[in-house]
Amino acid sequence: MASLMEKVKTLLGANLHALVDSGLKANSVAVVDQYIRQIKGNLESLRDALVTIGGQVKTLRRRHVELSGKAKKLDRDIDILLGEGKEELAAAAQRKLNSVNHLIDSYSEQRVWQERECESLSGAYLKVEAKLAMVMQERGELQALQDVARSKEITVKAIESLGDLAGAGDVDVARVAESIRERLDRASVRTEMLAGQFDEQVDEMLGRREIDAQLAERKARIAAES
Repeated sequence: MASLMEKVKTLLGANLHALVDSGLKANSVAVVDQYIRQIKGNLESLRDALVTIGGQVKTLRRRHVELSGKAKKLDRDIDILLGEGKEELAAAAQRKLNSVNHLIDSYSEQRVWQERECESLSGAYLKVEAKLAMVMQERGELQALQDVARSKEITVKAIESLGDLAGAGDVDVARVAESIRERLDRASVRTEMLAGQFDEQVDEMLGRREIDAQLAERKARIAAES
């Protein structure tokens, strides 16, 4: 359990800005995809741990109720036996009651500890879910930005290749080439405008990272308190 929580803390502490920068430099969303796989893996582990501990908490609660009922019955029986003068039977019942009370205390301590673990895991699960949502959004923005960049690179290469064609000496060919160059120039301007828009979106999205993290923590706290 400690190892799992350490992985979760490391994952939650990762710098998304640096992650996106790495993806941009590598011109690939594979960096982000790897991170997404790590998050999903940790979510699955947290889910399994929650199911296991949640089941244990229910078992401890049930056993506590059963033993409490047994202790009450033994307590009544001891009074009855003493009233009837059956000292030995009353002593045996008292020993049994002492044993049951010891088990009740033990189950109570275990239940409190398990409930705290369950609460901690639930909070971590909500935080990791929020982190996954943020990373998925950033992945989409990064993919769109890279698509625009590839389109622009293709346009630039096409314009460069027309340079040789326009200078071939044939007037008609040169005119056609110039017309195509003009169309490509317009396309290049459009891709530059789109790239600028995506840059602004990415900057705004990354700038809201702290707010998103704060909201995620607030949601986790509200869910834990409800």
